[in-house]
Amino acid sequence: MPDEPKTLDPAARPAMTTVPAATTAPPGAAVAGDSPAPGRAQRWTLGLVTVGLVLAALNLRPAITSLGALLEEVTADLHMSGTVAGVLTSVPPLCFAIFGITAPRLARRFGPAAVVCAGMAAIFTGLVLRPFAGGTVGFLAASALALMGIAVSNVLMPVIVKRYFPDRIGSMTGLYSMALALGTSMAAAATVPMTAALGGDWRIGLGVWAAIAALAVLPWIPLVRDRDRAAAKSRATAAATETAAPRITRSRTAWALGCYFGLQATGAYITMGWMPQIFRDAGVPASTAGVLLAVTMVMGVPLAFVIPRLATRMKNQGPIVVALGLCGLAGYTGLFLAPAAGAWVWALLLGVSNCSFPLALTMIGMRSRTGAGVVRLSAFAQSVGYLISIPGPLLVGVLYQHSGGWGLPVVLMGGLMVPQMIVGTLAGRDRTVEDES
Repeated sequence: MPDEPKTLDPAARPAMTTVPAATTAPPGAAVAGDSPAPGRAQRWTLGLVTVGLVLAALNLRPAITSLGALLEEVTADLHMSGTVAGVLTSVPPLCFAIFGITAPRLARRFGPAAVVCAGMAAIFTGLVLRPFAGGTVGFLAASALALMGIAVSNVLMPVIVKRYFPDRIGSMTGLYSMALALGTSMAAAATVPMTAALGGDWRIGLGVWAAIAALAVLPWIPLVRDRDRAAAKSRATAAATETAAPRITRSRTAWALGCYFGLQATGAYITMGWMPQIFRDAGVPASTAGVLLAVTMVMGVPLAFVIPRLATRMKNQGPIVVALGLCGLAGYTGLFLAPAAGAWVWALLLGVSNCSFPLALTMIGMRSRTGAGVVRLSAFAQSVGYLISIPGPLLVGVLYQHSGGWGLPVVLMGGLMVPQMIVGTLAGRDRTVEDES
């Protein structure tokens, strides 16, 4: 059974290509300015896109999680205050929201492949410059450059999948979601021991991740040449694309999806930032607490491949939303009642719950019929979502400080799962943003 949702309208595909309006692109044809390539050339292009997606996804989180692993050493060496360090941990979602909203305009002008290529180059440059920044300002600027590349690439990953693999949305979303989870957990687990093995200098420990970012640039370079140069320069094509794109702010589904993305991101950032400390305060050894976080993050590797494939086989993704939400609710309940006694179970349950992220990405690809709609919906949902996620980790820290324990913060974490399930169920209904706008 194909992964493509039944709501996808094949007649909308010509708007995404330069073939005549009466021609419908075959499944898997190259996109956004690519004529349908015959045989071997088409397979080569799709294979290159697949490699590019995997390498890009591997680089969408190490800039964040590698810094988290060495944050104490970085702040001490650069003489950052506690306030600046706190701001530094809140910068990623803020950058994702601000820079992600520019992705549709850039994609219309230069083509999605070109923008992703530039995004990978920005990540590489930021990761190279960051370790050698002379002070806090330079470090923040280099980090912002890398995060800018991550932001635009975040938004365009569902777009690339929709355009190059319209009949395999679930499997390709699962593939790059799995690579993203792998890159996240790999950077979190390997940065500290790798830094120690390389002499203990945090600069080397952070800078080494630039090597993988450099590799991620390479597959996108030939794909840049495949983009529609004429469409990028043609006002008529740009106007047609603008007309085809739905008005996202008028769509209830778009708002529901944005809220769902934001609430699941809130849970993910809270988990990454605070879960080890919750376990440590409950009496779990520091080394074990780190392993528990790694277990939570690694759960996303296999499930990120399975859940999108399952989602595209269902007209309504609400049942998956509820199942993942109940896992999170059970995990937080366990943290409240017996954080140390059932630590491994709670870590597993929260790892399953965090797979709401690939589900949200899959629904972005399913809730629009056109390429222009997916671009706008992806930018809208992710930008709104990351803005929603910013206060969560900070609020948990404030509640912990003023209540003197983890009871109230954990209740808040579990309570957020309820609205997450509600808005996720609304976002999972079998409809598209074009129907509502």
